[in-house]
Amino acid sequence: MNTATAVSSGNGRRWSPTLFVRLSVVLHVAAALTLAARPELWVWPAVVIAANQLLIVGATLWPRGTWLGPNLRRLPDAAARRGEICISFDDGPDPRLTPQILEILDRYQAKASFFCIGEKVVAAPELVKEIARRGHSVENHSDHHHNAFALFGLSRLKREVEAAQATVTEITGRAPLFFRAPAGFRNPLLDPVLAGIGLRYVSWTRRGFDMVSGDPRGVLRRLTNGLAAGDLLLLHDNADVVLAVLPDLLEQAAARGLKSVSLAMACEEDTAG
Repeated sequence: MNTATAVSSGNGRRWSPTLFVRLSVVLHVAAALTLAARPELWVWPAVVIAANQLLIVGATLWPRGTWLGPNLRRLPDAAARRGEICISFDDGPDPRLTPQILEILDRYQAKASFFCIGEKVVAAPELVKEIARRGHSVENHSDHHHNAFALFGLSRLKREVEAAQATVTEITGRAPLFFRAPAGFRNPLLDPVLAGIGLRYVSWTRRGFDMVSGDPRGVLRRLTNGLAAGDLLLLHDNADVVLAVLPDLLEQAAARGLKSVSLAMACEEDTAG
């Protein structure tokens, strides 16, 4: 399997830096010019650069922020009007838990999106094919899910995203349309990489914290408190508590007239053409 070649989703876009990114560049250039012209004033450029770097760190650690690039935190308005929500699962596939999750989703006629890790996809290709066969979307969650993903340089960052993109595409026959960063920590260099491949960055509306809590009631409460059409929910298909939470979540959603769909289904109008 050749995972070294990037596979585009077919919607590559020209990268346009955000206002925050543009201002950061301007501040760095201005500080460098000031230091070159008046080295005796080095304190002020140093303060400006340090403050800007702190803001960049803050933006990296702000999963739902938009300072570093576009961020899909809710479904499009059209999907909300249809009463749709999306349940998404990170960090899989898991050979033990993912099949059980698929059975629960089938029982409730629900669809979801699975943000899969490339190396896990390689280890369980038939399971990933089954996810896609059942009508769920398989999306990009990096190749190795490194804890230091947010600190990678541009070359290594591209390899992580492109390798996972190629792997999922080869196994499912469909290029992922969406990307979620490991742990939700967004690398400042990520947006131009995603733009070149045609991936959209995704976070969430609400999350269950199922990886840190084994209490089904607490996880369910965090997901359903204020649950409304257009919400994008985050769970993990390698967390045991999900098996207890998911049926109740789907039942509560149905009671509120909400239908769980995949991101690809919810955003079909946005990603077409």
